[in-house]
Amino acid sequence: MIALSLAEIAAVVGGQTHDIPDPSVQVTGPVVRDSREVVPGSLFAAFVGERVDGHDYARAVTEAGAVAVLASRPVGVPAIVVEDVQTALGALARHVVRRLGATLVALTGSAGKTSTKDLIAQVLRRKAPTVFTPGSLNNEIGLPLTALSATEETRFLVLEMGARGIGHIRYLTGLTPPRIGLVLNVGSAHIGEFGGREQIAQAKGELVEALPPAEEGGVAVLNADDPLVRAMASRTKAKVVLFGESAEADVRAENVRLTDSGQPSFRLHTPSGASDLTMRLYGEHHVSNALAAAAVAHELGMSAEEIATALSEAGSLSRWRMEVTERPDGVTIVNDAYNANPESMRAALRALAAMGKGRRTWAVLGKMAELGDEALAEHDAVGRLAVRLNVSKLVAVGGIEASWLQLGAYNEGSWGEESVHVSDAQAAIDLLRSELRPGDVVLVKASRSVGLESVAQALVETGAEGEVAAR
Repeated sequence: MIALSLAEIAAVVGGQTHDIPDPSVQVTGPVVRDSREVVPGSLFAAFVGERVDGHDYARAVTEAGAVAVLASRPVGVPAIVVEDVQTALGALARHVVRRLGATLVALTGSAGKTSTKDLIAQVLRRKAPTVFTPGSLNNEIGLPLTALSATEETRFLVLEMGARGIGHIRYLTGLTPPRIGLVLNVGSAHIGEFGGREQIAQAKGELVEALPPAEEGGVAVLNADDPLVRAMASRTKAKVVLFGESAEADVRAENVRLTDSGQPSFRLHTPSGASDLTMRLYGEHHVSNALAAAAVAHELGMSAEEIATALSEAGSLSRWRMEVTERPDGVTIVNDAYNANPESMRAALRALAAMGKGRRTWAVLGKMAELGDEALAEHDAVGRLAVRLNVSKLVAVGGIEASWLQLGAYNEGSWGEESVHVSDAQAAIDLLRSELRPGDVVLVKASRSVGLESVAQALVETGAEGEVAAR
C-alpha cells in the first residue's frame, strides 16, 4: 500500500484511534485479513467470521509486525476502531485508488474471468508495473484488499469483479472506479440466484455504466460474439471496443486451430496490425479470453506484435484451472476443478477431446451449482456432450446432479458403457487408480463446493516412480 499514517487512515475511514501512542506512525506494508500474511508495517483487518474472530489475533499480529488493527472494538493493542470493518476497508481502498493515478481495468463475466484477468496482467506488466486480483478474490472484501496492495510504482491495476445479484458490481465500481471495463460473456453461472440470463446481463452491465465518457478516456471492451454483452454498448458513454471472432470485431481472431496437444493457435488482428501466436494454455475457449486481453492491451498502447508475444508466453497463474500435469507413466491429468458452469464444462470437454486425440479420455465431473430450474437440463446436456465428443468414459461423482450427468451420457451412448456414477471423490480415485493406463488423459471438473481437486491431486501423486512434471 502507499504509505499512510494511522491518523490519515483513521480520518479516511471515520474511525477512532485506540492505544496508539504515535498516530503519525505509517502503514508501509500490505493490508491483510489473514494473520499468517502479516509482515512488518502491515495493517490487519479484523473480520468476524462464522468460526474465527480476527480480533482474537490482535496481539499476535502486532507482535508479528503489524502497525495496527482495523477493528470494530478496542483490542488492547494499537487499533483504529470503526463501526463496520468491511465498509472501512472499502473507503480506504477508494482513497488509495484516487491517490494512485494508475489506470484501473475492471472485468466481469459469467465464465473465464480469472483466466482472462491473469492474461491481461501478464500482458500489461511487460509495459509497466501491474497489480492484479490474486486468484478469484473478486468480492467486496477481496477487491479492496487487492487495490490496497498497489504502490506508488503501480501503473496498471487489474481487478476482477464478481456478482451474485443486481447492484453488486455497482458497489464494487464505487470503491474502485475503472477507466476500462471489460465484459466477457453472459452465461448460466449463478442463474439460480439471478433468475435468468437477462438479469445476469443487467448485473454485469453495471460495469460499463460506471465507466467515464469517451472524452474522459472511458473504454468499454465488449464481446462481439455474445448478443447480451454486445447490447451493453447502449448502456455506456464510453468508447466501445468489440472483440471476438466476428468480422465486425475491432480485435479478432482468424485461422483458429488447436495444436495436437490442444493449445490454441490463431492470427490476432488489431486496429494497428496483425500477428500470429500459439498459446501455452489449453482449450479453444482461451481464444476469446486472449482476444479480450488483447483489446485491453491495444487500448493501452501496445502493438499487435507485443501483445502476441506476451500472450504466447503467458501461463496459468491461478490454481486448478486447466492445470496440466504429465505423470511419469504417461498419464495426463487436467485439473480444472476450481469451479464449473455449463459454459466452462463444455469448453473443458472440448479441450479434453482435442488433447486426447488417439488416446483414451476420462471426464471426471461433478455437479454445477446454482443453476436453479435449469439444473437437470444442463447436467443432462453436459453428459450427452461428453458422449458426442467421444470421451472414452464419463465418471460422474456425487449426488443427484451427478446422476443426471451420468443419465445424459447413458441415454446418448450406444451400449451404456460410456459412463459410470460413483458416490464420492474417494470412489472416483479408487476406480481410476485401478483402470488408468499409460497414455490416458483425465479431466477433473466440478463446482468448487464438490472438492474434486482431491481427485486430481491423488491421481498426480499416483503412478510410476519418478518426479512428476507439472506444466
